[in-house]
Amino acid sequence: MRRGAPQDQELVGPGAPGRGSRGAPSSLGPVVPVLVFPPDLVFRADQRSGPRQLLTLYNPTGTALRFRVLCTAPAKYRVFDAEGYVKPQSCIDIVIRHVAPIPSHYDVQDRFRIELSEEGAEGRVVGRKDITSVLRAPAYPLELQGQLDPTPHPGPPAGTAPPTARHFQENPHQQLATSSFLLFLLTGIISVAFLLLPLQDELGSQLPRVLHVSLGQKLVAAYVLGLLTMVFLRT
Repeated sequence: MRRGAPQDQELVGPGAPGRGSRGAPSSLGPVVPVLVFPPDLVFRADQRSGPRQLLTLYNPTGTALRFRVLCTAPAKYRVFDAEGYVKPQSCIDIVIRHVAPIPSHYDVQDRFRIELSEEGAEGRVVGRKDITSVLRAPAYPLELQGQLDPTPHPGPPAGTAPPTARHFQENPHQQLATSSFLLFLLTGIISVAFLLLPLQDELGSQLPRVLHVSLGQKLVAAYVLGLLTMVFLRT
């Protein structure tokens, strides 16, 4: 494997070897945008639960789409649900685990490809997106992890505020964290409400016309909801 040139590597994934892994999507019909988050995968070799990332895939269309995950280095990764279907105007989470976090793989760029095709075993590819993947070395040598502070902490030095004073000094930070959480929660509720509202051209809805939203507004709401999901998962 060559460093810094993942575009020259062969993509391998489920299904027939090489099928749909090269070339551009067919020019017949509309091209579906492939919305994924995060746009790049960064694995940490010192993650407690093992190097893994959560990849969220969105389907902005009104029909179910078949997805497939390809990789230039399939022996280094395990992709849970590497092939399946995404329901209309919904999303699916794909868990990717790095199974070979060894020093020779540090800072080596690999490439994943997400392909969307029409429903059916031989559906044509209507969307394609490549994302890079890299494994970062531990922040500290493995032999030093867990031994950075083996001695007990002495009492507070002279001039340090007592615990009660420090507690009151930290309260503004706690209030700020609570305010941020409430803001994220309110934004998530608004995003879910937008996703539940009918489209502008949808017939038979009993809601007033002013409550009908466009497909673009639903896409923005789904993307924001995905960002909030990643924030909550990482905290």
